[in-house]
Amino acid sequence: MLNQKTKHFLVDVLGIDLDSVSHRERWLSMLGGFISISLIIYINLRVVHDWGVALIVASMGASAVLLFAVPHGKLSQPWPVAGGHLLSALIGVACYRWIPHLPSAAGLAVGLSIGAMHYLRCIHPPGGATALSFVIGSPSLHALGYQYLMEPVLINVVIILGVAVVFNLPFVTRRYPQGLQHLLARDRHHGGSLLDANEIQRADVVRAIEQMDIVVDINDDDLVELFHLAKAHAKQRHLSPDHIVLGHYFTNGGEHWSVRRIVDESADHQQVIYRVVAGNEKTSTGINSRDEFARWARFEVERQGSDWRRVETTTRN
Repeated sequence: MLNQKTKHFLVDVLGIDLDSVSHRERWLSMLGGFISISLIIYINLRVVHDWGVALIVASMGASAVLLFAVPHGKLSQPWPVAGGHLLSALIGVACYRWIPHLPSAAGLAVGLSIGAMHYLRCIHPPGGATALSFVIGSPSLHALGYQYLMEPVLINVVIILGVAVVFNLPFVTRRYPQGLQHLLARDRHHGGSLLDANEIQRADVVRAIEQMDIVVDINDDDLVELFHLAKAHAKQRHLSPDHIVLGHYFTNGGEHWSVRRIVDESADHQQVIYRVVAGNEKTSTGINSRDEFARWARFEVERQGSDWRRVETTTRN
């Protein structure tokens, strides 16, 4: 297990995502990328008949990562994929034709593509590569002019989207596009039944994202469901009264954490007396009903040198 300082360095400093994606998901992502790019190369070499032009599929490699590793991400959906590539291709051709200074043309092609994708709500990072590839491409690529949008860009977009739909369809949690997954997954939460009316709703999530002024690569409905599931897991962290044992240590975690030790209990075992041994209000004492103390406690801990280590608990009879 990693301690908090190590986790902070890995996640917050280096940006390493400590997710728990299954091995099956990882292998499916690899297989989807292999099939899509192999098919794109195969068709390009027979339709385009020019290896220099066919090399434009490089930007599709980046798209494959998004479509098969994170198929439910906002940046992976059909409109961002199609709009991002085609719009950026148009801008790339225009910048090459109208701006004679190559560095400026290349920079503007990418910069304008980012701006256009923002305003047309089709942000797809590989689109920047599609624009740049034309500007710095081969003479045979430049000879295509605006035909570049149709051949090979549109051909590649149709292929990779088609493979993403067909490949992910058999897997309930991977169905693509996201709307299809929502429609066909029977075990999915739906609409207003996801949360109570007085709790967080989709509109609240949308307003919060607008207030933060950031791009979040996850659907708003999924964010609401994520909150719902996280809240359910948080409730499970609280201990039951049966876990509150004389002589043991417990903590509430969080910003105002403390560690309490059960030092005594009433004759009927319904009340417990505790002493705060670490954290907020250290050395103080108090008395609670066993139920109240269980609602306060998140988990049991034990000393490990100068630190505290979480103790995995099981239901007590």
